[in-house]
Amino acid sequence: MTAPDTSAPDQHLDLKGLKCPLPVLRSRKVLAGLKPGAVLVVEASDPMSVIDIPHMCNEDGHALLAQEKHDDALRFTIRRGAQKNAG
Repeated sequence: MTAPDTSAPDQHLDLKGLKCPLPVLRSRKVLAGLKPGAVLVVEASDPMSVIDIPHMCNEDGHALLAQEKHDDALRFTIRRGAQKNAG
């Protein structure tokens, strides 16, 4: 098991209480505003987030650094990927 990254994330997003598809849509919007390499921590309580957030990372080219259960929510640590070329 890898030791958790103790450095502070560039941004934290509390999406507890929101239902699918809002956690992915909000995460995607925030990630789009971050520089490549920035780290976003997302907390979501929607059970579908365990599928949706990793899928979004894979589709959009971001790195899912960690996924863990934390209290009553799921916590995802995401590193922003490189800018995708439009078109």
